[in-house]
Amino acid sequence: MKKILSVVKRFVLSTFILYGYNLIATKFNLIIPINVFTVSLVGGLGIPALFALILLKIVAF
Repeated sequence: MKKILSVVKRFVLSTFILYGYNLIATKFNLIIPINVFTVSLVGGLGIPALFALILLKIVAF
């Protein structure tokens, strides 16, 4: 039960992190969509995954 609660907390926290980033990044047009892939990536790997998504957004688009 603790493991499930921990996973749910990480997903909720990663959703808030992505939402907060998108609030700041709207001025720079670097919005990362909040979907299952990005939330699970940031939830599983943490803040470095967010930086990797930002870098991917800059390089690809």
